[in-house]
Amino acid sequence: MKILSIGECMAEMSPQGDVGTFQLGFAGDTFNTAWYLRQFDPSADVSFLTGLGTDTISEQLRNVITQAGISDDYVLEIPDRTIGLYLISLENGERSFSYWRGQSAARCLASDPAMLERAINDHDLIYFSGITLAILDPKGRAALLSAVRDGRAAGKTIAFDPNLRPRLWESTDTMLDVTMAGAAVSDIVLPSFEDEATWFNDADPQATAQRYLSAGGRTIVVKNGADSIYFVSPDGDGTVRVPPISNIVDTTAAGDSFNAVILSGLGGGVPLTDSIAAACQLSGAVVQARGALVPIAPSEGTP
Repeated sequence: MKILSIGECMAEMSPQGDVGTFQLGFAGDTFNTAWYLRQFDPSADVSFLTGLGTDTISEQLRNVITQAGISDDYVLEIPDRTIGLYLISLENGERSFSYWRGQSAARCLASDPAMLERAINDHDLIYFSGITLAILDPKGRAALLSAVRDGRAAGKTIAFDPNLRPRLWESTDTMLDVTMAGAAVSDIVLPSFEDEATWFNDADPQATAQRYLSAGGRTIVVKNGADSIYFVSPDGDGTVRVPPISNIVDTTAAGDSFNAVILSGLGGGVPLTDSIAAACQLSGAVVQARGALVPIAPSEGTP
């Protein structure tokens, strides 16, 4: 199965030991998932669709993409733009973030409808997120949703993580409406219950799953932190226990790595309960290390 991940990857400035000293890295939700897909299954055929500039830091990011074994065939170059940047601040062990993404080339990733259509046609499984939609203008959102909808009608499998981030949206109502529009064109929805309860007022993971089923999804896997994962699919529903973790260092990319294993399982025909168990194991390893991209052994996370 050929997998296409669509979204933004940003430059990350993370604080080091000396005050005012930072380390440059790269991360972004859908890119993280593509990266973990290749880590978890080095044979996975994964492409990343985004926008980059033509400057030095864009070229550095392109090298990170290709060195991870991810195809950059569908990277759109925007000469007068660059990549987004975020800076991590630490205070008493708590992380906070400052963002600069006004000139992010990824905001233009849906500006070439022909390339978007070609990319979707060339892949079997298409993955995008609420952040992917949030960074686009209304025209770009409409173009992406239309292309994904056409892909689904043509037999492509569509996976969507709502990844609700209200700071990225013009308004809460727009976020909620566009999120449900994203779910309506998707086969698999991978929400996080804490976010869904906050913004959609869901009473429990079952309510979250039912809402996305009603929107048009077929398989819903509700991530829920340290609590059991609830899922529903055409084969039935159930829960999978999350193994306890005593040494949580950094929860960055926990959900992204979890999603990677679910997508890998879809490509390999793995039973959903086995994929969820493996996804919990991998995300559990990720949160015990610092940073979004944590090197893992290919077998780590297997059931």
